[in-house]
Amino acid sequence: MKSMKQLTKKYKFILQIAAFSAILYSCDVTKPYANKQSVQDNLYGDSAKTTAKSIAVLSWKEIFKDPLLQQLISEGIDHNLDLKTATANLKAAEANFVQSKQALLPSLSGNASAGEYHPSNNQASNPQVYQLYALSSWQVDIWGKLRSTKRSMYASYLASDAYRQAVQTQLIANIAISYYQLLAYDEQLAIVQQSLEVYSKDTETMKILKNSDVVTGAAVVQSAANYYSVKSTVPDIKNSIRQTENTLSLLLGRVPGAIKRDLLFNEQTYNELSTGLPVELLANRPDVKEAELQLRSYFEQVNVAKTSFYPSLTITGQAGLYATELKSVFNAGAFLANVVGGLTQPIFNNGLNKQKLKIAQANYEAAEYNYSKILLTAGQEVSNALYQYQMVDEKSSSRKEQIANLEKAVHFTKELLKYTSATNYTDVLTSEQSLLSARQSAVTDKLQQLQAVVNLYAALGGGWK
Repeated sequence: MKSMKQLTKKYKFILQIAAFSAILYSCDVTKPYANKQSVQDNLYGDSAKTTAKSIAVLSWKEIFKDPLLQQLISEGIDHNLDLKTATANLKAAEANFVQSKQALLPSLSGNASAGEYHPSNNQASNPQVYQLYALSSWQVDIWGKLRSTKRSMYASYLASDAYRQAVQTQLIANIAISYYQLLAYDEQLAIVQQSLEVYSKDTETMKILKNSDVVTGAAVVQSAANYYSVKSTVPDIKNSIRQTENTLSLLLGRVPGAIKRDLLFNEQTYNELSTGLPVELLANRPDVKEAELQLRSYFEQVNVAKTSFYPSLTITGQAGLYATELKSVFNAGAFLANVVGGLTQPIFNNGLNKQKLKIAQANYEAAEYNYSKILLTAGQEVSNALYQYQMVDEKSSSRKEQIANLEKAVHFTKELLKYTSATNYTDVLTSEQSLLSARQSAVTDKLQQLQAVVNLYAALGGGWK
């Protein structure tokens, strides 16, 4: 058994190792991360008027006023499977981060054993040996390897959270866009059905006019052909409605079914559009944040790779009770303890470490390019959405005038057809087809306006707060 003097020497050794570790600790070979990324002031192009406040900071309930759409978005946030998957991945990333923090702490384990001792002298007896002891091991983070790993895992954890936010942002946008598309199909179907009623009456009118020798049989068959041409579009629209309902159902995490909804032209368009400053994308847009955090993670992986070229210091200790008789295990004289410190220096695997460093540096370089691309893509999406809204707004008054004049044209040509031979049914048919096309275009205009707001809100990073 070790005397108290021997144990004192052991403790002095521990203090010496700790002092030595503290000196080496100051020789950190890793570098701190510095955010050198900048955002161009003209990132949104010349179509945006930057303001101090971005609509991305607003709740999605302030952007989408339709109560039915709000219910669908709430349901999607609660039940969408992609969002649930992202949340589960976030839990895994959090566990990895916690694990990286615990690597900085010493490990501790306990052990109890009993067995026979076999000496080299065969004539000696084989005494029983009883041991009850604890083992501890501590890897001293001399060069900052464990700390860099922890920072890398923390950045990955935050990146996973940003990814979850990006999934929610895109989910809200997809639900809103699909909802508005569904309303547009409803409106198109209503227009077609209204037109079919008019064209059916036209056919009956043409039959009467033919019997009165005002028009020929060609006008009658042309009128009927026009009716069936429009009628053939009904199944396509109904099919689009069903598929859009199914798409929405999938986004909501439910089985296919009907979607309760309002009318397209009852939708209020949020028109107080403001982009804020481009630098706000760094705080508001989740995928930009995710890319920047991934860049940080890869930067720390470069630090970790650099530490592989330096020796690692591990301190192990053992303390416990030892006796040859079970009844003597807990006696004061049965105590044992030892401490061992060891340095491990890579010698023949430097080639492998060099390749690890090159891989880490290449990953970091690729992450830099990816960050720049995502930032430029965000600027493009903001510019596209804002310009689309401006152009739809610009043509809205012209579209109203077009429809009003075409309605008059249809009325005038029908009246002239009754009283003069200078007009034939081709003129009526042309004006009716033009009116139907214009009304369908008005539906598209409204849809584009609503979707432009959704796209701008998502492009600026709104929806996750």
